[in-house]
Amino acid sequence: MTGFGKAEGQAGQKKFTVEIRSLNSKQLDLNLRMPGIYREKELELRSFLGESILRGKADTLLYYESLEAEKRTSINANLLVAYYHDLKTVVEQTGMPEPDFLNALMRIPDIMKPENPALDEEEWKSVRQLVEAAFLRFDEYRLQEGKKMHAEFRLRIQNIMALRESLDQPIQQRGRRTREKLMNNLQELIPPDKIDPNRFEQELIYYLERLDVSEEYQRLLANCEHFLEELDGEGQGKKLGFVSQEIGREINTIGSKANDSDMQRLVVLMKDELEKIKEQINNVL
Repeated sequence: MTGFGKAEGQAGQKKFTVEIRSLNSKQLDLNLRMPGIYREKELELRSFLGESILRGKADTLLYYESLEAEKRTSINANLLVAYYHDLKTVVEQTGMPEPDFLNALMRIPDIMKPENPALDEEEWKSVRQLVEAAFLRFDEYRLQEGKKMHAEFRLRIQNIMALRESLDQPIQQRGRRTREKLMNNLQELIPPDKIDPNRFEQELIYYLERLDVSEEYQRLLANCEHFLEELDGEGQGKKLGFVSQEIGREINTIGSKANDSDMQRLVVLMKDELEKIKEQINNVL
């Protein structure tokens, strides 16, 4: 499920920003970006976020802006002096012109070394609180998205149920039209006085039984009601996905047995509503 949360705050002379965002994914794919000084806390954050986010392609960004001049590197003075004496000795022994020693020395690896300040636990407490605040906003965002999806799913299922009820009249009319069509076709081949009414009724019943959708009609209602029960209960994406598949099977079977343009039109509308559900079903946790 998509989500976004952001929190900002100051700790000491640093302004921190935490952002959490996610896109839909079947599994949890957690990407965490943070300054190196806090790397020892990465497992702690991953544990908290993993247990809280549960699923989705989630990115968490933690960064800060220093409010004062911050020294990020320092000069390895002992190493610089040692190299200086070595270079000075070489110049004196060879008679080479004396170079710009400082410029040459600053190009030597390891002369400049990054500062590795110790983690300030009090500062970290403030950062952790910001992470939790960002998550609460992230979770609220997802909650609002979930409410919208809940309303959308309920609307689509109710539309399918209404379209199902609209099948009543076409089903009855199909039976009458089928009887008339068979009788007309039969009369074109056989004189009316030669037609056995009992045999005709038997053949008509056999034909209508092949087109009968009463079982699918009832199962479609039961599956729609089951979907709404799951939606108002735990509402897990997998369960809703399974039920929507069953709804699709019943709609398809009704369509294959329809043999009627009015019924087919309603089946197409039901499929369209179901497709809108399937487009969003994977966004449900």
